Amino acid sequence: MQKMPKPPHEDFSLKETYPHLGGGKVTGDKLKATYDLVEQMQYLYVRVVKAKDLPAKDLTGSCDPYVEVRLGNYKGTTRHFEKKTNPEWNQVFAFSKDRIQASVLEVTVKDKDVVKDDFIGRVWFELCEVPKRVPPDSPLAPQWYRLEERNGMKVKGELMLAVWWGTQADEAFPEAWHSDAAAVSGADGLANMRSKVYLSPKLWYLRVNVIEAQDLLPSDRSRFPEVFVKAILGNQALRTRISMSKTINPIWNEDLMFVAAEPFEEPLILSVEDRLAPNKEEVLGRCAIPLQCVEKRLDHVHRPLYSKWYNLEKHVIVEGEKKKEIKFASRIHMRICLEGGYHVLDESTHHSSDLRPTAKQLWKPSIGVLELGILNACGLTPMKTIDGRASTDAYCVAKYGQKWVRTRTIIGSFTPKWNEQYTWEVFDPCTVVTIGVFDNGHLHGGEKPGGTKDSRIGKVRIRLSTLETDRVYTHSYPLLVLHPSGVKKMGEIHLAVRFSCSSLLNMMHMYSRPLLPKMHYLHPLTVSQLDSLRHQATQIVSMRLSRAEPPLRKEVVEYMLDVGSHMWSMRRSKANFFRIMGVLSGLIAVGKWFDQICNWRNPITTVLIHILFLILVLYPELILPTIFLYLFLIGVWYYRWRPRHPTHMDTRLSCADTAHPDELDEEFDTFPTSRPNDMVRMRYDRLRSIAGRIQTVVGDLATQGERLQSLLSWRDPRATALFVIFCLVAAIVLYVTPFQVVVFLTGFYVLRHPRFRHKLPSVPLNFFRRLPARTDSML
Repeated sequence: MQKMPKPPHEDFSLKETYPHLGGGKVTGDKLKATYDLVEQMQYLYVRVVKAKDLPAKDLTGSCDPYVEVRLGNYKGTTRHFEKKTNPEWNQVFAFSKDRIQASVLEVTVKDKDVVKDDFIGRVWFELCEVPKRVPPDSPLAPQWYRLEERNGMKVKGELMLAVWWGTQADEAFPEAWHSDAAAVSGADGLANMRSKVYLSPKLWYLRVNVIEAQDLLPSDRSRFPEVFVKAILGNQALRTRISMSKTINPIWNEDLMFVAAEPFEEPLILSVEDRLAPNKEEVLGRCAIPLQCVEKRLDHVHRPLYSKWYNLEKHVIVEGEKKKEIKFASRIHMRICLEGGYHVLDESTHHSSDLRPTAKQLWKPSIGVLELGILNACGLTPMKTIDGRASTDAYCVAKYGQKWVRTRTIIGSFTPKWNEQYTWEVFDPCTVVTIGVFDNGHLHGGEKPGGTKDSRIGKVRIRLSTLETDRVYTHSYPLLVLHPSGVKKMGEIHLAVRFSCSSLLNMMHMYSRPLLPKMHYLHPLTVSQLDSLRHQATQIVSMRLSRAEPPLRKEVVEYMLDVGSHMWSMRRSKANFFRIMGVLSGLIAVGKWFDQICNWRNPITTVLIHILFLILVLYPELILPTIFLYLFLIGVWYYRWRPRHPTHMDTRLSCADTAHPDELDEEFDTFPTSRPNDMVRMRYDRLRSIAGRIQTVVGDLATQGERLQSLLSWRDPRATALFVIFCLVAAIVLYVTPFQVVVFLTGFYVLRHPRFRHKLPSVPLNFFRRLPARTDSML
């Protein structure tokens, strides 16, 4: 098969940088100042509060005032009020000091008119006289200024203003109009440019246990009814199997699982239906249950859930109108609850940023803080054409836990500078923060080709457990996107990351705890249920965030949540196969080395192995201490070569730089396929579905092997330290303990009675599942 060579000019590597953060050069030192992970940017802030006693300009004896703030070539305007001489705006304008090419700030009050706006008065300031404010100083109090004519004469009317020099740490920064927005008009365009913080909706699993129904009367009494229950919640619809008891009192005892989001907007609608023929059903009764009335359960032990009978209403059409039929009362017996003991999965399980249960009562205290500084990007690819020239309006989105952040949009720049810093609480170190870069397609009216969606530029994932605590990581990450023509570098993003730990003991204890809440192990959901529920959860999150202002678009949310990553791909399958081969390469190397020993390729080494073999045979109690001591020495030896940089998207690991064009064409094919032949489509889709499952299994096997490798690789420094210490202690204990006692205790522990077994995973298994794998580096 022909391979696509990597373009020689493309550099997909991760680069460590040494920027000036917080006013000083940082090379891994411990900084603790506020807003110290970004380069300080100076801004001139102008807060326009209100005006009073403005003179009349219209024939009606009033005016339609607005304020224009002008600094050199940059101009910002407030909204205007109709027929109001005492308007109140309370708007903030920010001008970047790097782009200022004037010495005077002019604030003008104008009257909105059809042909030409009338001049009312102005206030002007010399920039050298504007005071500086350094956060967290108290906000600068606005003052009243008398309006002047252009010739300096005082006129009627006053304007309340506040003008100061500040940085991006100022509390006015997120809501300010920026000079970068000078080319954007309209409130929608400006809203799309500002930085914002979003919260994912609180998600619950809704469990509907359909038990039985009573007194169901089908229209045809001469046949046995084939009854099932259909449940609908918003866009989710599930149904039970047809009851095996074909009577008017059917029994199911079947669970249906949904995803519900607070605030609960839609009720749960249940309908009992009789299947008369294929694709033909008769509704025997309905009921609507508001979720506000549904009981919330934390676990299955402390508070048993009681079942209830619900009345079913049957609707009939009488003279063209739908009316309730109350001749006979039918009922349905159900057990309904909102499960708070599960974590509702809305992300890929390999890249989860939050593992807490839904119910806040079950949350543990935080173990630390994650700080992220989004500095800048460079070499961004042109994403669209505006007025005949290439352009990119870039912004970043970062997601960790329930908190999403979005930076402001930098207009028309291939080297945007954001310098924005954000903070998250950390409850589990074995989680991943995701940062995506997008092109804003909803500015300039959004009517140009390709302007209906925000295009993806690339994303970065960083696993917190691979970071040393209190160290500032400053790196430039490649932004990689896979296209039908191959992998393409869209630019680089410059980030500063710091993970601070509040309690090292609590964080080390997390490695012994289950990765997911207890309910996932005590009452596990099936794989098909988890796949379906995750799909519903991502749809709910994207729908809710798209309704925010400004909206976080559906395509952005789905890209951040890795929607569609489970689809079949020849490239991913090959990458997972090579991952397995990489894991097995160590065992293969040991086998080759042992073969060389057996064949006396190196006589001296073979003689030493013979001596070691005789010693271990004569003193079998040295076998296990020797193995653990050897692992301890390997772990200490590898400490010198421990990884110093965070993980990044690896094109070679993902087989993205060697993918054949036909493989990429298959990966970007629609699902179902666009092939014209129906039979080919059915077989092809079935093949892709089965291969997708195989791909997942192969990937999971590779993940387990890579976790074994990470025990001594210092990829997760805390986990490796724990394992190395355990190996040393185990070597000492096993040395002083008779071997027969160790075998005796181990055998009895393995063969222990089920009464002494727990459904929750053991501490070693919990520790192993928390080890990092190379899934974080895969495209």
